[in-house]
Amino acid sequence: MMSGKHFKAQEVSCCIKYFIFGFNIIFWFLGVTFLGIGLWAWSEKGVLSNISSITDLGGFDPVWLFLVVGGVMFILGFAGCIGALRENSFLLKFFSVFLGIIFFLELTAGVLAFVFKDWIKDQLNFFINNNIRAYRDDIDLQNLIDFTQEYWECCGAFGADDWNLNIYFNCTDSNPSREKCGVPFSCCTKDPAEDVINTQCGYDIRAKTDAEQRTYIYIKGCVPQFEKWLQDNLTVVAGIFIGIALLQIFGICLAQNLVSDIEAVRESCLFS
Repeated sequence: MMSGKHFKAQEVSCCIKYFIFGFNIIFWFLGVTFLGIGLWAWSEKGVLSNISSITDLGGFDPVWLFLVVGGVMFILGFAGCIGALRENSFLLKFFSVFLGIIFFLELTAGVLAFVFKDWIKDQLNFFINNNIRAYRDDIDLQNLIDFTQEYWECCGAFGADDWNLNIYFNCTDSNPSREKCGVPFSCCTKDPAEDVINTQCGYDIRAKTDAEQRTYIYIKGCVPQFEKWLQDNLTVVAGIFIGIALLQIFGICLAQNLVSDIEAVRESCLFS
């Protein structure tokens, strides 16, 4: 006859099993959603019919973010769900080890970002300038840059003149573009009275004096504005990272606990 203690242990193991399953099925569905969005965006760009176009962009393609995040979430969610439901110790170990590696990488990245913050700043400058060059090459990239400049109320990496890097906005005499010596509309200061966005508000603005520019566009660059935003929201950012880290540790502990229970049951069956 099963002892009360053994029955209680099985009940706890069953609770852990279904908790891990429910916890991971959310991430599995989110992973599928992110992958679906990424593949749909690629399909809209024609990348799926012409794989060579992946390398055409000079800047960052935001679709990669959806594909990478979606892929990782899909793999983790799948391993966690099936591992818990089928009581498969291999998948559960894979889930906990993979989650542990991600946690370690996040921790390492956080420490390195603090130690090499000046290098990170230079890389961010390089990243933004690279994407400024490719601004008109991809609609997703364009939307990302516009959102960044509007949200942080900035223009370019360190100032509006960084838009000289783009062939459409540079101020050279040989530039035939109507956007010559201008900036994208996302650099423009917003007039609360205007309901419709004036996409031509940045035309010829950099041909004017600095005093006139300050009236119409954001003067500060996105790198210093990002640093300011990070300092102002340090508590919130730290809280989010700590929350994610605790969830990962909790998931690893639950998976390892369930693996121990599964192996203990198998051993008891072998010796019974």
